[in-house]
Amino acid sequence: MASPNSLTTRLGIQPIIQAPMAGVATPELAAAVSNAGGLGSLGIGASSVAQARKMIERTQALTTRPFNVNVFCHAPARRDAARESSWLEHLAPLFQESGSEPPAELDEIYRSFVEDDEAFEMLLETRPAVVSFHFGLPCEARIRALREAGIYTLATATSLHEARWIQARGIDAIVAQGHEAGGHRGCFDPEANDERLNTSVLVRLLVKETTLPIVAAGGIMDGHGVQSTLALGASAAQLGTAFILCPESAANEGYRANLKSERAGETRMTTALSGRPARGILNRLIRHADSATSLTPPAYPVAYDAAKRLNAAAARLGHHEFAAHWAGQGAPLARELPAGELVKRLIQEWRDGNPHSRSTS
Repeated sequence: MASPNSLTTRLGIQPIIQAPMAGVATPELAAAVSNAGGLGSLGIGASSVAQARKMIERTQALTTRPFNVNVFCHAPARRDAARESSWLEHLAPLFQESGSEPPAELDEIYRSFVEDDEAFEMLLETRPAVVSFHFGLPCEARIRALREAGIYTLATATSLHEARWIQARGIDAIVAQGHEAGGHRGCFDPEANDERLNTSVLVRLLVKETTLPIVAAGGIMDGHGVQSTLALGASAAQLGTAFILCPESAANEGYRANLKSERAGETRMTTALSGRPARGILNRLIRHADSATSLTPPAYPVAYDAAKRLNAAAARLGHHEFAAHWAGQGAPLARELPAGELVKRLIQEWRDGNPHSRSTS
């Protein structure tokens, strides 16, 4: 078992990591978290290389502290024209309701890091302190090159099998993502059986069966949750939904309103929005898409292209029922605070529940 403090000591952080949350996390959010003593993060999987470079350089201008840059390592989509056409036909009533027609065809809107040489070179040039991988892993040569550049590496595991793969590839630490977590589930193969382990079970399993530092992720919303996961043997806790209401996040008003309402108490894991399992606040699009029991959404991220086009059309009419408002099961516990203040409260709550941390801090 790894030393519980090896990750935080190496990075010089408190045991609190802000989840990358592509599309929501901003340089301002990441920098505020890092400046407050945690590890801020950027998700660049949905960005062009030029956009990603700009985000990283902006964050570097706002903080001298370490921060994390997350990339998507999914397998390139296997296209199926008939499947995609059937899916668009199923969504057609929602497009029409939004004053639009379904597109004639869909695009593979995100390029995987596993085949993106330009993104890889950009990370070597900008050298963020941490790079993390979601949906899988790049080749060993890329992992080795990042580590040789002095970059600390993290990768998401939803099972012991994935964690063993991560350890064998030479990654520095594992993000143990429980089924409670909001956003996209980081499973390597979305077609494989998913045991749907909760965060506490997964953390204990990985602490026992691997030698790497473990970062707990899923359902953690306050310092008491941080303390609970550290007591299970995690080296740090990663929180995503907890940071969405921060003014520094890019969440729009519709997203914020839902997260502050009773609707935050009803989330669902679905493949209907993007083609991969992801947990978000239940809305009409999820209900409609999931009702097609005889249909399977197109592969990720092709299905996401349909959802994004539909939401864009509806948003022009002021409707937000077709948006992907990703959130974990702890969403009702979200607090609307500046990111730096939230980190300070998380640290204080954690310390209040842990006399040892008060005596050693």
